[in-house]
Amino acid sequence: MNTFIKKYKHAWVLLYFFIYAPWFIYLEKTITVTYHSVHIKLDDYIPFNELFVIPYYMWFGFIALVVGYLFFVDKKEYYRSTAFLFIGMTVCLLIYTIWPNGQDLRPDLATIGRGNILIDIVRNLYRTDTCTNVCPSIHAFNSIGVCIAVFHTDSLKDKRYITIPTVILSILICMSTVFLKQHSVFDVISASLLSSVMYLLVYVPDYAKIFEKKKERIKSTI
Repeated sequence: MNTFIKKYKHAWVLLYFFIYAPWFIYLEKTITVTYHSVHIKLDDYIPFNELFVIPYYMWFGFIALVVGYLFFVDKKEYYRSTAFLFIGMTVCLLIYTIWPNGQDLRPDLATIGRGNILIDIVRNLYRTDTCTNVCPSIHAFNSIGVCIAVFHTDSLKDKRYITIPTVILSILICMSTVFLKQHSVFDVISASLLSSVMYLLVYVPDYAKIFEKKKERIKSTI
């Protein structure tokens, strides 16, 4: 048991969800009526399409699969990917808190002229997920984040049968948020910009070398 705990002690990072979940639930319950409605002209040209509920829900397994793989196989990339995801998600929550936002894009499913099992799934999605706390889109941000993680993982990045489907699924998930009218295009753009900033913060600097140089400077002063 001690060996198991020592081997997987990096699971402590996942304690972040004890911060994230209560915070997000609080925002979902308090930001309901008064919020800034996010909308750009491009949203009006994107039709509702229930087929995108499939990649939308695949997001949950996608994130869990990549992070879970890194947890067991590549601790270094696990730390980098969770830093990317969790810091970015915190930034999103801060934005929602300071600038309450939402969207009014959802169609009336009773009047779209068709009914099928996917429409029923979307209807349930609309009932269980509010139209607030949308910009930036955490759905899009996390999809981009795990895609980046795959391309920085030595055991995955050269396997085209993994990287190509990863890119395709990431794109489809981002598209799903706007075709299901869960998000404005602006939410996805904001998530992409946040991803760029997080990439520069997490993946570009060589923190190992930076810390090593600091240690050497400290030793030289002693």
